[in-house]
Amino acid sequence: MANVEKYFELVDQNQKKFIEALREVVAIPSVSGDAARRPDVIRMGEWLQAKWEALGATCKRVDPGKQDLHGAILDLPPVILGQYGNDPSKKTVLVYGHYDVQPALLDDGWETDPFTLVEKEDGRLVGRGSTDDKGPVLGWLLCAQTHKEAGIDFPVNLKFCFEGMEESGSEGLDDIIVEEADKWFKGTDVVCISDNYWLGKNKPCLTHGLRGVSYFHLLVEGPGADLHSGVFGGTVHEPMVDLVHLMSKLVDVNGRILVPGIYDQVMPVTEEEEETYQGLEFSHADLAKDLKNDVIIHGAERDTLKHRWRYPTLSIHGVEGAFYASGDKTVIPAKVRGKFSLRTVPNMEPAKVAELVTEHLNAEFAKLGSKNKMTVIETHGGRWWYSSPKHPNFIAGAKATEKVYGVKPDLTREGGSIPVTLTFEENLNVNVLLLPMGAADDGAHSINEKLDKRNYIQGIKLLGAYLHEVAQTDLAA
Repeated sequence: MANVEKYFELVDQNQKKFIEALREVVAIPSVSGDAARRPDVIRMGEWLQAKWEALGATCKRVDPGKQDLHGAILDLPPVILGQYGNDPSKKTVLVYGHYDVQPALLDDGWETDPFTLVEKEDGRLVGRGSTDDKGPVLGWLLCAQTHKEAGIDFPVNLKFCFEGMEESGSEGLDDIIVEEADKWFKGTDVVCISDNYWLGKNKPCLTHGLRGVSYFHLLVEGPGADLHSGVFGGTVHEPMVDLVHLMSKLVDVNGRILVPGIYDQVMPVTEEEEETYQGLEFSHADLAKDLKNDVIIHGAERDTLKHRWRYPTLSIHGVEGAFYASGDKTVIPAKVRGKFSLRTVPNMEPAKVAELVTEHLNAEFAKLGSKNKMTVIETHGGRWWYSSPKHPNFIAGAKATEKVYGVKPDLTREGGSIPVTLTFEENLNVNVLLLPMGAADDGAHSINEKLDKRNYIQGIKLLGAYLHEVAQTDLAA
């Protein structure tokens, strides 16, 4: 693995140059949810395509079509497909990332301009998109660039798929993956995604599971218009009273879902899974510190992680149509809409979840004897994803991690969702590895988002080491 050691040395030598490259991409305010920033999102995609083509990659720009964003008809940002290397004797790795970012304003509470990368004395590289996901996306480019400049043979054929709408629902991406599965993506051996984070702040990890999410609206409709509580209170069935009662029947104060049958589909805990909870970099003390208050339900760390990763949870998010401003208002709302979501796990099916939730709420509403109208609406039903950490793709990732960091990685799952993971797995029929670059405290989507210099530089090494390990791994084992 002399080539890997030489690669590591060159990455270390080019640290300043790599930070300047990150500064350049952070400066492009590619906010996909802001119509005024759409030209910047497109510019970011074009920047990536130009840089890869300058390296010798073959790229294909796919324009997903139009988007109606709050009444503005916009071009969707391009999906940049590419291939770097086409040697039939080498394995082919497909990598995915996104070049769009969340909104950010200095007035939100940022210490510095969010679109100007600032290197802090403690090693934080602060800027919107630094960790989510411009650092990792740039890492793949710098990995290939370093190999070429050093004359090191690139160990695999690299295909890539970079989108500009991940922060806004990945509109149009699934259709492109389905369409290109047996075309552009044909011949892919494995997929690697770097768009998540370590469990803690010091120890790297590999991620092999994500929860799905089913989102619901609970609509209760009563009178034809809002009413005066002094005139009509106690004389009509109030929609808000019905809604609050129904929402209280969804989950208890300890997080247990009250929908009958909802746990019947949950996959039992296996011995293989139990092993993955040993020695993880996770403590309730650190969690309480991050939460700025000890409001943790469970007594054991293992139980907390299980409820974050492998058990379903139900969260109530808000009520639309009710009075929420400061001050007092004595109104009876005529129509209210409660919003809640249910995070799903193996082997739960979204259709069955929706059926159970609807049946439960219908039964509870019938008990009220209310003359109001109640409707349950499922607005989204995304599935979970799970992979065995013993797959050869994960073994390659683990070996690369140990080579770079000197420790075996934690094997983690996440409570959130990355829908494209499942889309790639189902349509390409290959294994998907989640190989994070950033740490748990990076603050993606928050103010003062950062990527530690250590994680950035070592992360670039990790991406390269992973490709070298894949090249030597029997993926059929």
